[in-house]
Amino acid sequence: MEEFRKMRRFKQQVTDEECSRILTEEKRGALAVIGDGGYPYAIPIDFYYDEEHKRIYFHGARSGHKADAMKNCDKVCFTTWNQGFKKEGHWEWNATSVVVFGRARFVEDPEEISGYLRKLAEKYYPTQEEVEEEMNSSAMQRVLVTAIEIEHMTGKLVNEK
Repeated sequence: MEEFRKMRRFKQQVTDEECSRILTEEKRGALAVIGDGGYPYAIPIDFYYDEEHKRIYFHGARSGHKADAMKNCDKVCFTTWNQGFKKEGHWEWNATSVVVFGRARFVEDPEEISGYLRKLAEKYYPTQEEVEEEMNSSAMQRVLVTAIEIEHMTGKLVNEK
């Protein structure tokens, strides 16, 4: 396993439980991969966090910059953050971010693919009827589901002042 840095501003570090809560509740994050020519490539994604197995799942096209980058190097970084809050009488925002380092793997098992696509759909679609429509669409056969196996995760409460 890799050796990861300790958080420099450790007094702002939040618990693993708080990180899990944010990963469960938040709807979007940024995935960073090692892209073409060794340049970082970061893109916003929708995701589902499987707390039991410590994995983040997302879907996308079977080909393109993101998929090609993960085929070339499975090391990824994923970041998300909550909406934050203001303390009464203060102008600055306080937000908590979560940074995950892990390895991306393409999900091959049809049952696992279907199960996590359903969990993704249930997280984002407003009704069960819309979930079922999406699950029954032909697009589901063409999608690439990726799991990030979390190797290291930190969370930090940041005050913008």
